[in-house]
Amino acid sequence: MDDNAVLKSIRADEALVEKIKSKLPAMFHLAELECSSAGKIGMEVGFLRERIIIAMLIYKFGRDNVKTDIPITQKEVDVEVCKKPISIKTQTGRGKSGFKLIWTVDWDKVSEFCESYRPFCDIIFVRINWYNAGSFYYIPVEVQKSVFGNLGCNNYLKFPKRGTNPRGVQISSKAFNEILEHDNTFEIQVQWDKNNLEFDAYKRWLDMWEDQ
Repeated sequence: MDDNAVLKSIRADEALVEKIKSKLPAMFHLAELECSSAGKIGMEVGFLRERIIIAMLIYKFGRDNVKTDIPITQKEVDVEVCKKPISIKTQTGRGKSGFKLIWTVDWDKVSEFCESYRPFCDIIFVRINWYNAGSFYYIPVEVQKSVFGNLGCNNYLKFPKRGTNPRGVQISSKAFNEILEHDNTFEIQVQWDKNNLEFDAYKRWLDMWEDQ
């Protein structure tokens, strides 16, 4: 199979591209409502966003071609599509800081990751920008490898400061901007509007309690 078959298939599917533009904001808004308490959005929203993107991939490629039970040892991979490993990243706002490549508070794991890191999987990155324009990006691993080769490890990664809580390793802002602006990165522009949604966090559970 063509190494870029997944990207090419998404790019060529005009109906799917339109669905991403029209449906993703509503789905991500619903995810935020589901993960909100007292007006604050919980960290678990990231897992729901990831499931939304994986569901889109299942819709496009079929359940038999999408592997979701990824071993914990594959720390960056969230899903495999047609045996192609893919990492899913989301970020709210227009900030230029890069996304996390690995989350950990263990300094030994940070050091090990930085010493051994090489890009090895495609990335789907969604930039959420409520009431403004954002984007859905598909970043092939070849793009990441090219930028990594040009910048080198020290400039591609943003290393946490010693003596602080590391909370993982980010891609540097320079590398982040270069991979997003690369000619071979596929971008779908999305208008992130919110509609009024009626949402009751307890309804489905109440329905199950009431079910005879």
